[in-house]
Amino acid sequence: MRMDSRNVLRIALLVIISFVGTFCAHAQETTGNIPPDSRAPLPSLSTNPPPPTFNIPDMTKKENFSAGLQLIILLTILSLAPAILIMMTSFTRIVIVLSLLRQAMGTQQLPPNQILIGLSLFMTFLVMGPTWKQINDQALQPYMEGKIDQKSALSIAQVPMREFMQHQIFLNHNEEDVYMMHRLAGNPTPKTWDQVSTTTLIPAFMLSELKTAFIIGFKVYLPFLIIDVVISTLLISMGMMMLPPVLISLPFKLLLFVLVDGWHLITESLISSFFK
Repeated sequence: MRMDSRNVLRIALLVIISFVGTFCAHAQETTGNIPPDSRAPLPSLSTNPPPPTFNIPDMTKKENFSAGLQLIILLTILSLAPAILIMMTSFTRIVIVLSLLRQAMGTQQLPPNQILIGLSLFMTFLVMGPTWKQINDQALQPYMEGKIDQKSALSIAQVPMREFMQHQIFLNHNEEDVYMMHRLAGNPTPKTWDQVSTTTLIPAFMLSELKTAFIIGFKVYLPFLIIDVVISTLLISMGMMMLPPVLISLPFKLLLFVLVDGWHLITESLISSFFK
């Protein structure tokens, strides 16, 4: 018995409708079995949570000054240390003189930069030792113990550094640099050191150190220059113009520097120049 295509479509449509109706009825019965009291209420959006409270400890007390904050302060100081070391200490004069000495000897990159900078650093520690000891005793230790606040510690720490810079400017007779910086800042001519601000004193001190370093470097350069002139004259008189004078003068420079104990003389002269 053959079925018409229309009858097949009708039977299929009836099966789909009956299946969808059975599924909807089952879903309605399942949902209706849940008691209304067991449904969790939605949270109200109008209620705001209480604001968090922060208790900031008193940093003037030593027990509240944690190791983490001390580490942060130490890292801050270390990041500023190169600028402080170059601008406000004896490092500038020492490293310039040692660099001019190396150029005068003509030894190219000997001693290396690392050795020159290391020697300059330790010589700076030796020169600045009394000043840094005053800062540590008068400002840093009282601040760490909570006896003074940060503003007072900075004010006290400036005094030894200013005295060092003022003393070096006075020893080298470079007061004109202070007057120039004060005039360029639009301030009247100072009559005492107290009227000179720290921002004016620092660049004046750097100019004074540069001038003093080049004067000492010229005195160091002069004997080596005489050796170069003598060797060049001898080579020209002997007709050996194609021979570089550096090849002949370098051994004589090293011999002279070793015989007079040059490193000892240079180190002693540099350190003594800060304590006249």
